[in-house]
Amino acid sequence: MHTINDYIPVVGEDIIEELKLLGQRLKGKVIENINSTAVGGGVAEILNRMVPLFSELGVNATWEVIKGGNDFFGVTKKFHNALHGREEVLTENDFEIFREHTRKILDETPLYGDVIFVHDPQPAGLIARKIEIGRKWVWRCHIDVSHPQHNVWGFLKSMVEKYDSTVFSAPQFSQKLDIPQIQIPPSIDPLSDKNRALPDDYINSVMERFHIPRDKPLITQVSRFDYLKDPAGVIDAYKMVKRYIDCQLLLVGGSASDDPEGAKVLAEVQEKASGDPDIHILELPPTSNLEINAIQRASTIVLQKSIKEGFGLTIAEALWKAKPVIASAVGGIPLQITHKYSGILTHTIEGTAYWIKQLIQSPDFAQRLGVNGREHVKQNFLLTRHLRDYMLLFLSLDYPGQDIVHLS
Repeated sequence: MHTINDYIPVVGEDIIEELKLLGQRLKGKVIENINSTAVGGGVAEILNRMVPLFSELGVNATWEVIKGGNDFFGVTKKFHNALHGREEVLTENDFEIFREHTRKILDETPLYGDVIFVHDPQPAGLIARKIEIGRKWVWRCHIDVSHPQHNVWGFLKSMVEKYDSTVFSAPQFSQKLDIPQIQIPPSIDPLSDKNRALPDDYINSVMERFHIPRDKPLITQVSRFDYLKDPAGVIDAYKMVKRYIDCQLLLVGGSASDDPEGAKVLAEVQEKASGDPDIHILELPPTSNLEINAIQRASTIVLQKSIKEGFGLTIAEALWKAKPVIASAVGGIPLQITHKYSGILTHTIEGTAYWIKQLIQSPDFAQRLGVNGREHVKQNFLLTRHLRDYMLLFLSLDYPGQDIVHLS
């Protein structure tokens, strides 16, 4: 596990000293993070690195994971899709399942933080105990709610507005709420196994282990097997390119305990890819960080062809490795990519195929995109910036209604 001082060569000593000063201001406070899964997905990945670094900075940060059954996570998956704007049929029974499990979660989840930091819709109902126990409450939304399904957002909003503050990843996700809204994009850890530099021998060994040759351009998407990540559209774009350029496609995914839909999507993707030896599909456990790192570094182009996207950490990961990235212009993705400068933004399958061909045929341009993308991530989307933003948020809770706070 890395210490906070290990980040000095990456971001500079001044930034680390500022984090230590902010940590001193929060000494004595307990920051209790609550989410729905300990592994799989960007939230768990961020918390795994952030909680120990907070502790080193003097902030007493803890992490609780709620429990829920398949029926609960089936409903919250519908919520997730509907909040992203995908039409879902939700019955009164679905909402009652959410209420029933929330009552169990309220009984089972210890609530002790001075700041109770709740991540995403699954544990949002814990706010029912605010009147009883007090404390400061923050709801953190990691998904794109710019065009939510009205009945689901209305149901969730009745809980969210009881919090002291909310956090969204991008300004276009904000909603009409009677409480403060803060913009804090996610981040990547540059020193983690998924992002640190790797020797060429290790990269080659990983590709050999998974039987992926390196004799032709490799187009890769790393994402959970989820309809909103559009793996079928990725295959369609690859097939358009394949008519003109001999290349190969790699879809790398996994699952999370709170996503019951993943196996169905994976089966459909495998069926669509059958018969083409140049389409490789890998289902990897959430701990395969070194392997994903190596795969991204071995790739010619990295895709993120999401239909909806809260942020898309895999984009920042690939850009940090100076890889050319082609991604959909949705959700928080345009925060990471300036079109034709730090990556490519697309809107259609045909546009994605066009830019894959362009970047394969223009390697100098592709390399410039990667270099610019890495610098953009360094300035905006590293874990140290994320830590700073959160600590400033926690401090601001003691000064409600004040636009400027002087920390003497």
